Order: sequence, then C-alpha cells, then structure tokens
Amino acid sequence: MHGWIILDKPLGLGSTQGVSAVKRALRDGNYGKCKVGHGGTLDPLATGVLPIAIGEATKLAGRMLDSDKVYDFTIGFGVQTDTLDLEGKVVAESDVRPTLAQVEAVLPRFTGPIEQVPPAYSALKVDGERAYDLARAGEEVVLASRGVTIHGLACLKPLPFRGGVGVGAVPTIHGLGETDTPHPNPSPEGEGLSEVTLTAHVSKGTYIRSLARDIALALGTVGHVTMLRRTKAGPFDLSHAISLDKLAELSNARGLEDKLLPLRAGLDDIPALSLTPDQAGLLRQGRVLIGIAVNDGPYFAMLEDIPVALVEATDREVRVVRGFNL
Repeated sequence: MHGWIILDKPLGLGSTQGVSAVKRALRDGNYGKCKVGHGGTLDPLATGVLPIAIGEATKLAGRMLDSDKVYDFTIGFGVQTDTLDLEGKVVAESDVRPTLAQVEAVLPRFTGPIEQVPPAYSALKVDGERAYDLARAGEEVVLASRGVTIHGLACLKPLPFRGGVGVGAVPTIHGLGETDTPHPNPSPEGEGLSEVTLTAHVSKGTYIRSLARDIALALGTVGHVTMLRRTKAGPFDLSHAISLDKLAELSNARGLEDKLLPLRAGLDDIPALSLTPDQAGLLRQGRVLIGIAVNDGPYFAMLEDIPVALVEATDREVRVVRGFNL
C-alpha cells in the first residue's frame, strides 16, 4: 500500500486522529503494517480535505505542507475571541455590522502578497515553546508578522429571488476562479451582516483566523471564524475525499485500494521522466545521471509505471531528491 487516502475530516477530529483512523482501517483490513502520515494539519474545529500519506508516499508529505490550500470560511461579526474562533473566550465586542458591499470593497486589500500576524493560539514556537501552550498558561504571546500570499478571495453574493424561488448564488471574485461550493450570504446588499462566508486560495503559512480578524478590523468591527472548511490541499480536493464511515466500510470489505490514489497523485504538477533500466538502477544507488537532455527543474522519475525517485535536473545532470523503495 503506497499512495494517498484523502479524508473529509469531520468536526472535532484532530489531524493525528485522522492518521490513527487510517492506521486502524489498514489494520482491520489486514493490509499489513504501513507508514502513515498526514500532509497538512487541520484544526479540530475545521473540516474538509486531509491528505493521508501511506507507505512511500510519506516521503512526499513534507512537500504537501508547502502546497497552496483553498478554504471556505465564515466570519461572525461583532465578537473577537482570544483563539479567533468559536473555541475561545470573548476579548472584544462591537455593534458595527458591515454591509455586503463594504465587505466586497475591502477584499482587494487582502489579495496578493500581504503581511499577517499569526494567532497567539498557534503551533508556532516562541523560545522553543509552542505559542498555544504559552497562551493557555496565561502568558502574553507576541508573534512577528509574516509574509503570505492570498491568491484569491471570493465573497458569495446571492442572486435575487424570482417568483419566490431562490436561483442560487453568484460569487464576486477577487483573483479566484469560479467556486463550486457556494455559501450564499443571505442579507440584502444594503443591510448589516452578522456573518459572511468567503473562499480563499492561499499560500503555505497562511492563517485563516488571522485573515478573518484583519478583514473584520478593516471593516471597523471585530470578528472570529465560525466555520472553516478546507476544500483543496495541493492537488487534492473534496472530489477525492471520503468520510470516516466510508473508510471503515472500505476497510471491512478490503476495498481501500479503490480509494487509494497513486504516489504520483501528490506530484501532479511535476513532469514525469522516463528511465531506462540502467538509469533506474543508478538512481536507486544514489548515483547522478549525466547528459540527460531535459530542462532544469524537478521530475518524477519512472521506470515504465514504477516510481523510482523525485529528482532534480540541473545542467543536464539528474540527482535524487527522494528515492522510493518500490
């Protein structure tokens, strides 16, 4: 078993618990012992795409951490919590409720390269200690701002009702493609909103809770995340994902192979490099291939349909970045 299982992580489950669930499914299905790891932490209060790497795919889990992500999230206006989500204690309140037009007007300010201060309740380390441990102990946590990129933000705007029948929602897009997971914002454009749902396509290291906080502050109010759902992580989206119930069902029927995505699926943005048997043998020994006429950059080296290594080509030389024992 080498590849990816994509979980649709439910509310309340941590990422490590998701890994444990897959380990249990492999064990219950008598698949034998396999290495298992996740390709990007998802908070217990968040749901959605959680890539689980199995076998040799665990060697690519770190690369998945560096990939872009897409999230749907709801900002509840009028209350800010210390954790910037539903879990925390109220630390600020405001009577200001922005209109949909006002929300749309500030989104371009948060699109592109921006600086953001991570939440105090985060896994970042301060003097060797996790920030959330210090915050929970009552210590003041001051984190430095960091540069991230918001590739796109979309606020979903409801269409008018026709003949008493709602006809869906049209997204107002700021650097983001059309979304297929609408969360209409029901208030008319001129009324104050108690909450708004957005979609964000973000770079690694982006904190959606910080983004929600800063958008609310820019609107002259305060806010916190009331819903967070990851709809895409790297190349994996919800169309690949299965529930925990489905995971258990497939395990009991020894059908996990039906949902196991190949090793290559985690590298769909990298071109393949076909090898001869001799070249594959050299790479497996950690040797450098010389005189390979390809453009510089990363490649997924294959011997027919067998993954051999993730490699890097430079000046007609090919070196192993990650070798696969297959």
